Amino acid sequence: MNNYLIFAILFGLFFLSGIRIVFEYKRALKFRFGKFIKTLRPGFRWIIPFIETIQIVDIRVITFNIDSQEVMTADNVPCSIDGVVFFKINNPEKAVLEVEEFKFAITQLSQAALRDVCGKVELDTILSKREEMGKNIKGIVEKETKEWGIQINDVKIKDIQLPENMRRMMANQAEAERSRRAQIILALAEEQAAGKLLQAGKLIDQSPSAIKLRLYQTLSNIAAEKNSTIIFPFPEEALPTKRKKKLKTKF
Repeated sequence: MNNYLIFAILFGLFFLSGIRIVFEYKRALKFRFGKFIKTLRPGFRWIIPFIETIQIVDIRVITFNIDSQEVMTADNVPCSIDGVVFFKINNPEKAVLEVEEFKFAITQLSQAALRDVCGKVELDTILSKREEMGKNIKGIVEKETKEWGIQINDVKIKDIQLPENMRRMMANQAEAERSRRAQIILALAEEQAAGKLLQAGKLIDQSPSAIKLRLYQTLSNIAAEKNSTIIFPFPEEALPTKRKKKLKTKF
């Protein structure tokens, strides 16, 4: 009886030690004596203890940062650029069997691609076309990782650090550009205002009645200030009745 009990306990421990639970977002590669057998799907799984082992692979989108890289641009401007990579494992078998430490390999490849792409263009291109630079880096990395069963979803350039003197020069340039635009807008406003005044003058000049109305309006505005005294050096009949006559008023 005792022998059966001991055997049952040992068998139970043996069975329990082989139980594995594979989550929906993961895959388990099963090895027997170090040889790959198959990929286990999500759910309750059992392996032979001490004989078989599994290696878990996450098939969700994985994100990692590209460490800041020192880059010399095509116009000889030194800068530090970092980024972020989004990738997903489509084939767990290749990702584990074809490359050692696939995440480390992608990191190194992304850093080299970032330096290569950004080093071939000028600083203005990097600053204004980050999206395009990211796509170029993605294309280089994706070409290499496709054989590893890995899909590169996207590569983004996060931050660009420039030398202090370059930042000051760019700030001065931006300030000069804003000043130039302000002067252009002011000049356009003056031009439009002068045009409107010219049109108004022509309309008033065509009608003596309009001249009188404009004079009365001006006098009304002046009279709003109670400390003002208005003197007419000529009677109203002296105002011009023909287009060729001109109004001379002195206050």
